[in-house]
Amino acid sequence: MSQITVEQLWKAYGDRSVLERINLEVASGSFVTLVGASGCGKTTFLRLLLGQEAPTRGRLLLDGAPLPAEPGPDRGIVFQRYSVYPHLSVLENVVLGLEFRAARWLGRLRGPARRQAFEAGEAMLAQVGLEAVRDAAPTALSGGMQQRLAIAQALILKPRILLLDEPFGALDPGIRADMHGLIRKLWHETRMTVFMVTHDISEAFALGSRILTFDKVRRDPHAPEAYGATVTYDLQGRHRLPLAEEAPPCAAA
Repeated sequence: MSQITVEQLWKAYGDRSVLERINLEVASGSFVTLVGASGCGKTTFLRLLLGQEAPTRGRLLLDGAPLPAEPGPDRGIVFQRYSVYPHLSVLENVVLGLEFRAARWLGRLRGPARRQAFEAGEAMLAQVGLEAVRDAAPTALSGGMQQRLAIAQALILKPRILLLDEPFGALDPGIRADMHGLIRKLWHETRMTVFMVTHDISEAFALGSRILTFDKVRRDPHAPEAYGATVTYDLQGRHRLPLAEEAPPCAAA
């Protein structure tokens, strides 16, 4: 379980401000969906949670302690573009994370440890409905099946936090509905904390127990990059909680 605390978070790249004045408390087991126009810093916020980026100012805390500064097994991530290895089988793709964690330098397990890892991989494939294609190459899978594989890769390490960056944006509507059911099922079973970026408002409401809207509330027409986005609306359950005055959507990045 993992409670996330964000204190006065700012992120800038040189003179370009991306995020500013973000303060949040996210309870363990929340499913947080992030919405807002392109260029409003949603993916940047996800990268800060992952540890790929460091705050310019402010703090990110995990259960009261500073969030580790580098990506680790406590945080899993799934991108829109499938992060699978085409030269490995479906099962080998899932087991690879366990092998790297246990045998950091060699990346290979042997003996009983290897058997246990493959048993865990097979169990994970059964959870995401891919047990029948365990020996197939990822390139032989459909888009929806490849995304299931990417989710299995992230979950095999039992992360405390799952980060999803528009994971279903490239899928057909029918397949996307199936993926919604899968991710909701896995969330209920694991009760991990989930942050998901989406441009689909209906998807955000269908999946999220909490919806955060990112937008800019300060603008300078002579210096369009001087101010960053912040959380302008925080919707929890049926309650709509305005955090700042409405502002026009961010310019596309």
